[in-house]
Amino acid sequence: MGSSHTLSPAFAQAFLDASGAERRMPFLRFMELALYHPELGYYRRDTARVGYAANTDFYTASSSGAVFGEMVTAACVTLLGGEEAASQHAFVEIGAEPGGGVLAGVIHPFASARTVRVGEPVENTGRCVVFSNELFDAQPLRRFVRRGNGWRELGVEWGDGGLREVELAAAAEDWLPAAAPEGYVFDAPRAAATLAATIAAQPWTGLFVAFDYGKAYAELASETPIGTARAYFKHTQSNDLLARPGEQDLTGHVCWDWLQAALTDGGFANAHVESQEAFFIRHAGDFLAKAMAAEASRLSQRKLALLQLLHPSHLGQKFQVLHACR
Repeated sequence: MGSSHTLSPAFAQAFLDASGAERRMPFLRFMELALYHPELGYYRRDTARVGYAANTDFYTASSSGAVFGEMVTAACVTLLGGEEAASQHAFVEIGAEPGGGVLAGVIHPFASARTVRVGEPVENTGRCVVFSNELFDAQPLRRFVRRGNGWRELGVEWGDGGLREVELAAAAEDWLPAAAPEGYVFDAPRAAATLAATIAAQPWTGLFVAFDYGKAYAELASETPIGTARAYFKHTQSNDLLARPGEQDLTGHVCWDWLQAALTDGGFANAHVESQEAFFIRHAGDFLAKAMAAEASRLSQRKLALLQLLHPSHLGQKFQVLHACR
């Protein structure tokens, strides 16, 4: 299946340079180019991607303003055991947007706060709160399709002046589902699990908190027959993953089981996943009670932001939170 959009000459050349004589590559490599090419990658562009403006592509919890950072702070303080303990930890946000950060404009008790942009090296030492918001779903995916009694990896090929999806060699990775219907697409977020393992292997202690959207392995293996990979451009979701490489976001659900396993193998205790709604109610309950009481008599932007972050039909159930301590 090919894309209906014309490919930019610059990305076409980058693809041909990277693909060699065969003019094809695994989807993982294509997604790496489209998102992280040094000059052409979507996450390398110094432009606004998140928000409600017409020139952005999607919105997330951080679009709600400072109240999201305040709620994150309150929950982290609870999980660390109080403000005194929090004051001994640096807050490190991985995957922050240019000029942004969840703690921007937020009064917090942490010893320090710093941000790391998507794709930049991550180095953590000492006592930390390592936080991310939609970091792991931005990692490249491997894609597979069920054929007969096995799986074939999906790739991208240059042909007839454009890109198209093709089937590559048979695959036998032991984490592929044992069975699936013919034509079932399994999007495997292995790079996300590798990133979690890399973060866990670094010499730091404290709290890991990741906001993202994902599914359990069993759900990915049986309930997503066309896969979870999607494109976002100007607030419109699309299944045309090959369109506008470098100009549109590419994303897919994380596998919570794999991320939990990476943390557990790295020495973290009680790696737990819960909905965003449940996470804030359980760990930032006192803050929420005071905030809602203060806004009870009016319909303010702050109240609307709180409702959007918590309500099940908005972001409360769409997003989940993985947290663990070491």
